[in-house]
Amino acid sequence: MEKEPAKLLILYATQTGNALDAAERIGREAERRGCAASVRSIDDFDASSLPHEDTVIFVVSTTGQGDTPDSMKSFWKYLLQRNIAKNWLEGVHYAVFGLGDSGYQKYNFVAKKLDRRISDLGATAVVERGLGDDQHPSGYEGALDPWMSSLWNMLYQINPKFFPNGPDFVISDTKLINQPKFQITYHEIDKVDLQSSSAPVLHFVLPTQFNLEIGKCLDHVQMQTGRARTMSPGKVSHIKNIPDCFLKMIKNQPLCRAGCGKDVRHFEFEFVSTIIEYGVGDVLEVLPGQDPAAVDAFLQCCNLNPESLITVHPIGMESRHRDAEGNDYKVPIKLKTFVELTMDIASASPRRYFFEARMLSVLIVVVLSQGCAILLSYTDNPFLIQVMSYFATAEHEKERLQYFASPEGRDDLYQYNQKERRNVLEVLEDFPSVQMPFEWLVQLVPPLKTRAFSISSSPSAHPNQVHLTVNVVSWTTPFKRKRTGLCSMWLAGLDPQDGVYIPAWFRKGSLPPPPPSIPLVLIGPGTGCAPFRGFVEERAIQDMSGSAAPIMLFFGCRNQENDFLYKDFWLSHAQNGGPLSVARGGGFYVAFSRDQPQKVYVQHKMREQSQRIWNLLVEGASIYVAGSSTKMPSDVMSALEEIISKEAGVSRETAVLQLRRLEKDGRYHVEAWS
Repeated sequence: MEKEPAKLLILYATQTGNALDAAERIGREAERRGCAASVRSIDDFDASSLPHEDTVIFVVSTTGQGDTPDSMKSFWKYLLQRNIAKNWLEGVHYAVFGLGDSGYQKYNFVAKKLDRRISDLGATAVVERGLGDDQHPSGYEGALDPWMSSLWNMLYQINPKFFPNGPDFVISDTKLINQPKFQITYHEIDKVDLQSSSAPVLHFVLPTQFNLEIGKCLDHVQMQTGRARTMSPGKVSHIKNIPDCFLKMIKNQPLCRAGCGKDVRHFEFEFVSTIIEYGVGDVLEVLPGQDPAAVDAFLQCCNLNPESLITVHPIGMESRHRDAEGNDYKVPIKLKTFVELTMDIASASPRRYFFEARMLSVLIVVVLSQGCAILLSYTDNPFLIQVMSYFATAEHEKERLQYFASPEGRDDLYQYNQKERRNVLEVLEDFPSVQMPFEWLVQLVPPLKTRAFSISSSPSAHPNQVHLTVNVVSWTTPFKRKRTGLCSMWLAGLDPQDGVYIPAWFRKGSLPPPPPSIPLVLIGPGTGCAPFRGFVEERAIQDMSGSAAPIMLFFGCRNQENDFLYKDFWLSHAQNGGPLSVARGGGFYVAFSRDQPQKVYVQHKMREQSQRIWNLLVEGASIYVAGSSTKMPSDVMSALEEIISKEAGVSRETAVLQLRRLEKDGRYHVEAWS
């Protein structure tokens, strides 16, 4: 097969959508330099055709404890086949950019092993792999910008045809604005089956008594959700477009003392119609509802008809009718429904990047109504501002936007956003002559993503239910404006009496369920205790049919009186021979970090129980760690190294090796989040 010269293939593997964002950014920047680029999910690419590609850019994230994203598992399995020749990829050029979190022990592990494997198979690296870090003040962008600069220069040296006018030449954004990647088709109402094109509001209220009509309604909304998210430009490939099921909230319980400055909730849900089998340690993904007033305001500001019937598809995909799940691209959907289900116009949780004046890129925070925020990142010539300036009809607005997009106006743009934290509606009000076509809004507004939570219940203890432990996110900006998390605040505001039905997806997490015969050492400060509530419930059930192994649990919070989550639950299972009782060989230990002058954390409590932890490890215990990814996982690992060194009488270096052996043997698991 003849290779196509001077074209980039960009393959991404993502779990939450960040790698997709990075891949699309690389593709956009390549096209701005005159290089054709194709951005594809790695699970949509036939691995056997890799040798026929000229140049491939891999953008991959690392999940959990060094795990590959779900969308990459088949591709990686193919690369590991023993019958593949060592020169299989000879003549192929490649580059790897990884997205990871240095708070994890296996930082960017997937990018590193992919880089090694592709090189071992004979491919030639264009540049050294780039490693984006969530812990960087600017997120992965802190590494992506300089990495892309090197990539363009090296590609030009390899083959000048990549960039006919040189790697520093950038095509006018005006030309790119005439080339949207998605096409919107509007349909006449009298030619469309209205029943299949419209649906109730996504998170709708129905009578609490389930019946056949409700079942039909749920089926209809389920298919409608699948169709809308199939059309979405920002869909994450590993998440099915159609929800696994719908859940009804039956309990919304605050776990912290009112007025203490923290709000953690215990939520209980019942399955509606379909019961999904799940295990302890699994993850529930929820599609949050958006404020109807914000949706209406967005539609009005953008001069969009909410009742229009549309289909959305990539340019060049007009002939495609269905996706892998059978969702029909050709069945129209109401424009308002599409916005509600796919476009993140009311996100309370800004992406992790913050303004940094010294960066090459300008980070634009666009704060939406209801105290919510989106962050869009662009280069020196911010694309969103360029698009707005292109569609501005008032000359003074066009001039101001062009100034913002220039290097000279970068600081003023920074102050405009940092100081005021303007939302999209406010920006549109500042520039009322800007009317962007819906094709561009679909492409530029970030996709509405599901939010993932560790399940905090055992299905054995709570048949037909699933529980969550959720920190209700809120913070105050440097300019004293309050912001809240979209999904957590939305869930906290639901009344179980209202009978709201929530679309949900289930998937395996990073904490595999342990056999009942294995002793456990669990470390879960804050909401990190969530999955371990399910572990303890499961082991209590297992005790009924035989003596299960004990559990040592280390929990941490600020104050005993304010945020001692599930206090009664833990203490009850630490008594009367429960899974956490000392008499059984287990134990429950709490670190209250702010109840004394010297801060005390879980690692301090672990050192106090050094010998008991070591005894359980000798008996074959597995270690599970869950919670914040900042310093906690590394501090816990350091404490374990110290414990092994002390109790086994070995050097620290040997203790490190023993801990790595536990990891390799599947006895050390970490689930951490930012």
